[in-house]
Parts: sequence; structure tokens; C-alpha cells
Amino acid sequence: MNYRLVILPKAKAEMADAVDWYELQQTKLGKRFISCVDKLFNIILKNPFQFSEKTPPFREALVSKFPYLIIYQINGNEIIVYSVFHTSQNPESWQNL
Repeated sequence: MNYRLVILPKAKAEMADAVDWYELQQTKLGKRFISCVDKLFNIILKNPFQFSEKTPPFREALVSKFPYLIIYQINGNEIIVYSVFHTSQNPESWQNL
């Protein structure tokens, strides 16, 4: 099945905030972050069931090299990304949609 990735505005804002913060820390670090997130999005698109449901029906995938989780749900042929969540935050705060 071909899946379509839907990134909700909250998740887009979280990614933009992370890029801004990483760029302030080191030049091009924000671009490296986005590259790692994009690679994980591609893995999720190829096999969305690969990652477990931590809080059904939501799944969590850990971003390589960065302390972020992608929290998503499979809904038919869509993969809906609810949050790109920093792991140091309260684990329940991402649910404040």
C-alpha cells in the first residue's frame, strides 16, 4: 500500500523550532536534524507498522542522533504526524493538540 504523509501544523511548528534552536547551537546542525527527520519519515512511509503503539492508536519512532520522537497514527492510507516531540518534555504534553 502507498501511504501519504500528513504533518499537522503543530508538528511542523515543533520541527521549525528545533531547526532554529539547533542552528543557533551550530551552523548546519538544523539541516542535519531535518535530514534525520526526513529519513525517518521515509522509513515510516515504507513500513508504518514497524514502530510500536505506545499509547494506542499512536506510534512512536525515535529520530536518529537527536532526542526527538515522531508520534504518528495510521489512518487508512494516511500517516498522520501529530508531534515531533523532544524526549526531555513531559510525555503527556504532546497530546495537547
